[in-house]
Formats: sequence, C-alpha cells, structure tokens
Amino acid sequence: KKSLTARAVLSLTIIRSFILIIVVSLVFPSASMKLLSTTCLFLLRSSTHAFSKSAPTPLSTTRSFSNTALKMSEKPFSVIVEAEIKEDRMDEFMTMIENNAKKSRQEPGCIRFDVLRDQGNPNKFWFYEVYENKAAVDFHKTQAHYQGWADFKESGGTVSSVSHKADGEFIGGKA
Repeated sequence: KKSLTARAVLSLTIIRSFILIIVVSLVFPSASMKLLSTTCLFLLRSSTHAFSKSAPTPLSTTRSFSNTALKMSEKPFSVIVEAEIKEDRMDEFMTMIENNAKKSRQEPGCIRFDVLRDQGNPNKFWFYEVYENKAAVDFHKTQAHYQGWADFKESGGTVSSVSHKADGEFIGGKA
C-alpha cells in the first residue's frame, strides 16, 4: 500500500506540473521552454527514484554522461571556439565573455561553458562549450548573451575566431 500511495502522489505531482507548464506557456511563452525542460528533468529524476528500489541520489549541478548513456541517446554536442581578441578591446571582451559564460551555464541544455586563456598569448582564448544536444546549441544561439559575442565579433573586436564542432564521447566529471 505504501508504494501505491507514493505512486499516486507522484502521478498527481506530474499532472499538476503539466497543468502549470501549460498555464505558464500561455501567459509567458518565452519562459515555457526553460520551465518545460527543467520540469521534465525533475519529473524524470523523481519518477526514476520513486519506482526503483534503490535510494535516490542527491541532485547535482554537475551533469555527467556514461558511455552507456551516450549509446542509448543523442550524444552531447560540443563547440570549441579559438579566438584572438584585439588588445585594445580586451576590457570589453572580458566583461562580455564573463556574462556570456555565466548565463550560458544557466541554460537548461548547457552541460559546461569554459573560457580558457592561452599561456603564451594573453589575447588568445578558447571557449569549451558542451550541450546536451544540437537543439540546446540552437537555443543558446537565440539568447541575448550569445548575441553579445556575435555583436563583439561583428564590430571588429577579434583578430580571428574559428569554431570547431564535435560530438561528445566521454563527457563528465571525475571518474
């Protein structure tokens, strides 16, 4: 009886959540994608723990993918950007890229967004971006913080900028 009660509570929670998503998407269409993604992830994690015999693990802010998980679903999509910034635009760049990185990490499909600086050339950077899938990259490119980077490049702030795309094979935290 106890497991039936837990299942009933979970079912009601799922129904209420989807009603909330529908209402929010009608009132605030731009917020609906993030809410939907977050809610689905929460419900998936909740239902997995509610119907399994193992104890739930705490939710983590770091996402990792095992090789098995990668074979069963879409692979993470990575973008590695190599950019050299004009010396007289470095202050503007640093402010913009810090904002871009922080806000990108808050996107529902962003696994990581790292900004790396070359040890031999202080004006050269790499951005290491990993997203859950190509759709998450497409969403990222619609955001205002991404547009800040596009505008910076368009205004001539870079000496060069080259993007490389890759599929994730082994992505995650410490083994």
